[in-house]
Amino acid sequence: MLFRRRNRPTRIERLRVAVWPRHSWVRSTRYYGKRVLRLTATPHAIAIGFAVGAFASFTPLIGFHFLISFALAYIIGGNLIAAALGTSVGNPLTFPFIWASTFKLGSWILHKQPPIHHEDLHEQFQERLLTKSADMLLPMLKPMLVGAIPLGLIVGTISYFVVLKSVEVYQRRRRHTLARKRGLASGAQSEFDDELS
Repeated sequence: MLFRRRNRPTRIERLRVAVWPRHSWVRSTRYYGKRVLRLTATPHAIAIGFAVGAFASFTPLIGFHFLISFALAYIIGGNLIAAALGTSVGNPLTFPFIWASTFKLGSWILHKQPPIHHEDLHEQFQERLLTKSADMLLPMLKPMLVGAIPLGLIVGTISYFVVLKSVEVYQRRRRHTLARKRGLASGAQSEFDDELS
């Protein structure tokens, strides 16, 4: 087959690339940033799509981030590709911080008591994860879902304005560059026509 790798990667290598980028986090972040800027839609649609994806990445429902972001983007009128790219806010580096903060905030909102200390949270998470019981995980998911709403709204709002301004600037520069190239091309064409006549 055309463009297939000569040496197929092993399962361990594919897992490593899924968790840790092949080159660097900076390069991957730059790549995703350029993908968002180059989308063909209005700046508002791109920004709202990305914001919805960022919001969805704060939910503890790991396998459903894409579906949640697609559904919300469709309802609100955001760009679906931008929503998918927005879910990259939740990645292996940020998930531990997201989960700990959503759990602490959700526990505080539900019980109106100071959040559990980090050591206690870590012990509870290990204990409940090892038992793999839905009865044990459900009390942990409920505060995480409650805490995900305000934190996701904050991050989504911030990312909306950042992406909106970035896309507006990029699209304005691109239109200006294309207009200048068209002006140069039409000027060269008129000179060529003058020479022929």
